[in-house]
Amino acid sequence: MLYPTATDWMNAPRKHVMLFGMSGLGKTHLANLLREGGAWFHYSIDYRIGTRYMGEYIADNFKLEAMKVPLLRELLLSDSVYISSNITFDNLAPLSTYLGKPGNPERGGLPFDDYMKRQDQHRAAEIAALSDTPHFIARAQALYGYANFVCDTGGSICEVISPDDPQDPLMTLLSAHVLPIWIEGSDAHTAELIRRFDRAPKPMYYQPEFLHTAWEEYQLETGHSPDQIDPDAFVRWTYARALAHRAPRYAAMARNWGLSVSAQEVAQIRGADDFVSLIAQKLPS
Repeated sequence: MLYPTATDWMNAPRKHVMLFGMSGLGKTHLANLLREGGAWFHYSIDYRIGTRYMGEYIADNFKLEAMKVPLLRELLLSDSVYISSNITFDNLAPLSTYLGKPGNPERGGLPFDDYMKRQDQHRAAEIAALSDTPHFIARAQALYGYANFVCDTGGSICEVISPDDPQDPLMTLLSAHVLPIWIEGSDAHTAELIRRFDRAPKPMYYQPEFLHTAWEEYQLETGHSPDQIDPDAFVRWTYARALAHRAPRYAAMARNWGLSVSAQEVAQIRGADDFVSLIAQKLPS
């Protein structure tokens, strides 16, 4: 690891970490807390995906919908209006909306092939954004003078690496520059995440094999053809399975390259000093 012992961590003049785990367990909250303390640079993978690597896809999709409205079509063709997304660290709705959900088009669903094409775009974008981490560490130091760095990953990082392969190229690259930290939820957290998702289901990225299997099994279970499937019902059904699918992958990432902290411990952090102390407790003395 980048910091083999608690002493190495505490004495390091530059502390570089990467937070990973399911969305909703506190990654962005913790990253914001560190950034607000004034000494940490916050690099958001989802923000980088939505601006640098998928921004054009997202904006073009907005324009495609706008072109269906005669007034907006005329204004777009005459360059009288400008359409773009307004992604922030805390509002990634444009990216989620673009990813979409498969199913009945009358319910806002996408044809499965189009859905998978967007999933592939996200996969390439996520790998590229994660690979940019060393560049942003250097950039944060050179431009802004930040010694400390937190990489705030999306919940799908475990889908774009091989967590059981200690030689995985992407994780090998990342672990040479940051300490990977898994924010691990309890069964109670899992139940709450499912309840929250049921209230407001949102698009997510999953491994192609996982999605193809889920799509086929859902059709068999419901007896619905692809164009009859309720997109929200499908992603709700898929989400609970995704939690079970991802948990062992996160655990393998922490085992092979980093460490884990509980979501409950993260919830008790009030500032950078609390975070630094917590990580020291998790490392060998």
